[in-house]
Amino acid sequence: MPDWLLAIILGVVEGLTEFIPVSSTGHLILAKTALGLTETRWDTFIVLIQLGAILSVVLLYFERLWRVVVRLPTDPTARAFALSVAIAFLPSAVLAVIFRRYIEAAFSNPQLICLTLIIGGVVLIILDRLKLEARHKDAMRFPVLTSVGIGLFQCLSLIPGVSRSGATIAGALLLGTDKRSAAEYSFFLAMPTMAGAFAYDLYKNIGSLDASAGLVIAIGFVVAFISALIVVRGFLGFVARHGFAPFAWWRIAVGTLGVIAALVFGGTLGG
Repeated sequence: MPDWLLAIILGVVEGLTEFIPVSSTGHLILAKTALGLTETRWDTFIVLIQLGAILSVVLLYFERLWRVVVRLPTDPTARAFALSVAIAFLPSAVLAVIFRRYIEAAFSNPQLICLTLIIGGVVLIILDRLKLEARHKDAMRFPVLTSVGIGLFQCLSLIPGVSRSGATIAGALLLGTDKRSAAEYSFFLAMPTMAGAFAYDLYKNIGSLDASAGLVIAIGFVVAFISALIVVRGFLGFVARHGFAPFAWWRIAVGTLGVIAALVFGGTLGG
């Protein structure tokens, strides 16, 4: 299969899964493994195209985000929002740096990803059925302690297959937000989180990227941007109507299929 077609496939997977609680990285690793992509350049590809998905949120929320930037010097509400995102971002960023080698090793284990997909799906089903009181309904006005708590929950996404958006949304709901604002805050928190991962991986691997690799990454980047744009536009309305249970069952189905595939192919997915 040509690299440009592989880039399109992985770009679609990234865009469709980045902002829903199913673990985009887990899906990308399973897709990469199923396609037999064992070269390390595809690991770099996976990280770099995630910025394409993040830019879709920047585009959709540009007016609100720009208003925050412009008002930072004079508006306490704007400063409080910026501070809340920064505080929520820090815990997982610090742990990712400290335990980088262990995390990278864990994310190379498709079987572990399948198991955490299943476990996370069960947790989402339970969470979706709980009658939780929603005290906070504006993602740009969460109290500082709520943001700290969401940031600590995001640390769970350092476990492969857990899902960054799933962890932050679950944490937000347990800390008293409604479903819509929990999802929106997850969007906002994704920006510094994924931008940091992008910058680090680009710095680490820029010397090994040639023109052909750059073209493949550009294709995946654009495809991830477009597909994520489609998902984000409809995600909040879908959650308001159906909750998170459909994503939970999807996680369980994908994880179960992955475990079956591992058994059929002698313990390794994709050969």
